[in-house]
Amino acid sequence: MDPAQTAPRVLVVGCGGIGGVLLSRLLEAGQRVAAVARREEIARVLQTRGPVLRDEKGERTVRGDLEVFVQPPREGVYDFILLATPPNGVEAAARDTAHLLAPEGAMVVFQNGLCEDLVARVVGETKVIGAIVAWGASSPETGVYERTSSGGIMLGTLSGTQDPRLARLAEVLRAVCPITFTENLLGARWSKLAINCAISTLGTVGGSRVGPLLRHRFIRRLAMEIFTEVFQVARAEGVKLEKVASTVDLEWLTLKESEQRARGSLSLVVRHAMLLAIGARYRRLRSSMLAAIERGREPPVDFLNGEVVQRGKAHGIPAPVNERLLEAVHAMSRRELAPGVETLRRIHEQTRPR
Repeated sequence: MDPAQTAPRVLVVGCGGIGGVLLSRLLEAGQRVAAVARREEIARVLQTRGPVLRDEKGERTVRGDLEVFVQPPREGVYDFILLATPPNGVEAAARDTAHLLAPEGAMVVFQNGLCEDLVARVVGETKVIGAIVAWGASSPETGVYERTSSGGIMLGTLSGTQDPRLARLAEVLRAVCPITFTENLLGARWSKLAINCAISTLGTVGGSRVGPLLRHRFIRRLAMEIFTEVFQVARAEGVKLEKVASTVDLEWLTLKESEQRARGSLSLVVRHAMLLAIGARYRRLRSSMLAAIERGREPPVDFLNGEVVQRGKAHGIPAPVNERLLEAVHAMSRRELAPGVETLRRIHEQTRPR
């Protein structure tokens, strides 16, 4: 039998940075891919020229068997539907493509935040696979995709049970990057949430790439306070944080109660050094939320820092740094606040313990 006829049928929904890198690498591996681009301009460029990919191998135009839709087709059957829209569009994307999912297929959630539950509302928990992406990507031009940092993808299910579809999906995605598995998807998701609440949101409000921002000591301190608030809320939710790929143990980066008001200690010095190293590793990473604001789109901050603030209130746990950052991103979206280091400095000053 022709291998092309037995290979999983894949539909990528969302052709921004993450979705564009996914479909480009899958095409390069000779896989047949379909995609929903939503915008006619993107669909036209992808269909006529093909995606342009920039990564560690350089820049090239990728050719392959790519079918692009502006709206999900009425008919079709796909084994894996890769949801790569912004978080605020994931539930609609699941609804719009649910009729295309094969009986034994699965929707794969690539969004940051805690989006698996949203997709499960549409197709049921057993048809959802979480995919935690440990690398960054952007789309600086229409149909051009840049991978901005290295890393792999971690796969898991909400139930934590062994699922034969995980191995099949992994065979597909190994064309993109290394694949690992987790039996604690929620724990890994919360760890990634903490990273996004710190790195992505600080990059948005700071209006710069991660590396330069983390050279400022007070911004590194803000990052540790964000990690601390996320950890406290996750613990109240009964979630045990799990390392994502090769990242540091985030619980180690949280502040102990005695350190909340401390000006310095040996352990704090070590953690500052670790954050400097993280900044160096992800120095090219630019927040997708900042790009969304610049393009006049709604930033998905409610699915990141907003999630922590909302769940914290339900448990009576204050999250003042996350709350101020949430407010700042919305103010930036309304063009009421300018991004920059000084904006972060004011948030730092406003959230000092009294």
